[in-house]
Amino acid sequence: MSSTFTTPRFQTILKRISLSSSSSSTFPVLRSHSPFSTSFLKQTLPAAASPLCRSSLSSSSSSSFSRMSAVTASTSSSTVMGDAIADAAMDVVQRRLMFEDECILVDENDRVVGHDTKYNCHLMEKIESENLLHRAFSVFLFNSKFELLLQQRSATKVTFPLVWTNTCCSHPLYRESELIEENVLGVRNAAQRKLLDELGIPAEDLPVDKFTPLGRMLYKAPSDGKWGEHELDYLLFIVRDVKVNPNPDEVADVKYINREQLKELLRKADAGEEGLKLSPWFRLVVDNFLFKWWEHVEKGTLLDAVDMKTIHKLT
Repeated sequence: MSSTFTTPRFQTILKRISLSSSSSSTFPVLRSHSPFSTSFLKQTLPAAASPLCRSSLSSSSSSSFSRMSAVTASTSSSTVMGDAIADAAMDVVQRRLMFEDECILVDENDRVVGHDTKYNCHLMEKIESENLLHRAFSVFLFNSKFELLLQQRSATKVTFPLVWTNTCCSHPLYRESELIEENVLGVRNAAQRKLLDELGIPAEDLPVDKFTPLGRMLYKAPSDGKWGEHELDYLLFIVRDVKVNPNPDEVADVKYINREQLKELLRKADAGEEGLKLSPWFRLVVDNFLFKWWEHVEKGTLLDAVDMKTIHKLT
């Protein structure tokens, strides 16, 4: 049997630690929740690492931990092992994104307060215990017939797999180009990047100045108990005729719909027909904004609907 310390996963963790300690940032580093804390390592090391690795990681812990009852220790061990198995079973592409992507942490007024991994930002335990809130965006792309492009999220997505949602939903990352506040340029840059990544739409077909930020909303939504969302979401509209080439790691299906077809989609989702499910953020936009904004799209008066001062807190 090979040594635990030579497994690809452990070497990846060590490599990330080395890179994070040697890298420098060209913008201020605020609050950072590193995924490579002692508690994270103890949760993600394979079971074969016990007891050697776990005991060495715990050498600086308070002696009170050694007085924990056998029942508590056994329960904790089972939970850690279960989490490690679940993480190991995660799709390789999604796992890479979970640990490499750094989301932008904000307060409820959308002020940047730090950054953290996509993994931590979507753990309901951390969302609840640390009130982690990250910046996000939702793109609504219409063609020249004013039909809305929807996507069905891939089966390998960690949160809300196989649900139908708006054109593209993701996060600006903690990098200079996506932290630009002026004219919402950072979020627009992120939207352009992810539309290429998820739907294969070239950047030149989606100039950043063609995205119209209409508003912001704050919401929280659990996915499966372990994972969930807590986002301050920028809502971006764009009208363009584009060629779509979906990335199967991100997208299971796509389709254009008109308003009447959306109403039928809502009816099926509410009735539980065909196993059809909608993402919670998409449903919030539909129920609160989409139909009236759609009218502005058709009339060419979209700028009249813009309200970037208000942050709508929705549930």
